[in-house]
Amino acid sequence: MASPSNAPLPPKRLEQIATDVCNSTFASVEYYEHPKTAQWNEAIIQKMLKAVMSEATPQGATTPAYKFAVNSTIVQHVVPTSQLNKATSTSTSTGTGPEGESISSEAVAPASASKKGQAGRRGMHSATAGYWNEKTDGMWSFKYDGEAKGLDVVIMLIWIAL
Repeated sequence: MASPSNAPLPPKRLEQIATDVCNSTFASVEYYEHPKTAQWNEAIIQKMLKAVMSEATPQGATTPAYKFAVNSTIVQHVVPTSQLNKATSTSTSTGTGPEGESISSEAVAPASASKKGQAGRRGMHSATAGYWNEKTDGMWSFKYDGEAKGLDVVIMLIWIAL
């Protein structure tokens, strides 16, 4: 984690930017879809980089006083989230009514009742180190809790003073 003394922006502001970036990226997403992860990561990285560069650029300057690197990792929860809050099974029964007519019925079981309690998280551990000037350079990381969408996001920002 960054200490407030050398971060290009206050850590609380970095947290707000990261939260806003993730909320906007996943606004229309219902659940984890692996084919879309590259697109989501690209959006998170570009939005985060743009916001941090904009806010870290001193007034009147044309470029920020730092070089930045952003990493985004999307972690899927254990249960296939396409099944969360979705219908899981359909049962059909047919029979004969009192007048001999054919009767059929269909029941759909909601996934929230049977699968929601089984949802879990995958373990993840990540570490990063750097050789730099501890007074001017650093890194900051953030975890976005996307439990409702069946995913989490870990964002890391690295800055190196120019």
